[in-house]
Amino acid sequence: MAIDPTLPYDESNIFAKILRGDIPCNKVFEDDHVLAFHDIAPQAPTHILVIPKGAYVSWDDFSARASEGEIAAFVRAVGVIAREAGLVEPGYRLLANVGADGGQEVPHLHVHLFGGRALGPMLAR
Repeated sequence: MAIDPTLPYDESNIFAKILRGDIPCNKVFEDDHVLAFHDIAPQAPTHILVIPKGAYVSWDDFSARASEGEIAAFVRAVGVIAREAGLVEPGYRLLANVGADGGQEVPHLHVHLFGGRALGPMLAR
């Protein structure tokens, strides 16, 4: 189901449940601002989801409302996770979907980190 990124944050979304500990995850990274875990339906050999711990619906919401500290922590965490997964030298892809046209399915900002093989073109041609 497509997400309207202009709606208020929904505390019942799956990532909010993971953050509360209601649903387990296969964690690869955690600090005060960020949680990262393996996707349960990976689309590449490495498929990690990186989420802020704050209640942000989308990249737009996060960039508008998050503190500078939260933004810096999130961006730095993505880099740390990619380095620790050994993805920098061969390369990797970051993907953040926003809204219906972007294909967003969960109303909590998340970045997909894909790697482990050549990923091909960004969009279907």
